[in-house]
Amino acid sequence: MQAQDHSADGVNERKVTAERDEGFVVFHIGMRINALWKIHRWLPLVFVAPRMVRELVGDSESGLLGNRTVVGPGIRNIGFVQYWESFDALEAYARDSDRLHFPAWQEYYEDGINTDASVGIWHETYLVDADGFETIYNNMPAHGLAACDGTKIVSATARRKTAAGRLGDADDSFGDTSDSSRTASQ
Repeated sequence: MQAQDHSADGVNERKVTAERDEGFVVFHIGMRINALWKIHRWLPLVFVAPRMVRELVGDSESGLLGNRTVVGPGIRNIGFVQYWESFDALEAYARDSDRLHFPAWQEYYEDGINTDASVGIWHETYLVDADGFETIYNNMPAHGLAACDGTKIVSATARRKTAAGRLGDADDSFGDTSDSSRTASQ
């Protein structure tokens, strides 16, 4: 990408898409504070989660490609959207007793937090094939998958102009139409 395509604050001043040659994993994980007054139950989780992310980001061999913190809806919900190179890498981190996650996971269950209902935890894991995703970013800094290690940011033109085209649909009936006529698919 050419330097003149970026504003001073890193915004790509055009429509771009993210491309990856390999599949990846999207992992959503979070917590919901159900009882605000039970600070002793949720505060330890609030403190350990960012430390886990820093641990992963600091280890280039961890398999974490990128991470975003998400708050909401409301202040009771805190989570992360993470991109991993593989499920094996994600699982290896989760079960490694020398890393922060495994002891925190054990403590959560042994301390009775899981039966207290004052804090809820959740996660979702999605395995994504290299040809099973599409992205669009218009006047945005690198965000989501586009901000991950190993991702190429390319112009959303020609076959990449529409969602179907970005997914490799050779029979994209909308073809190369103007941006204004295709806003619903983006």
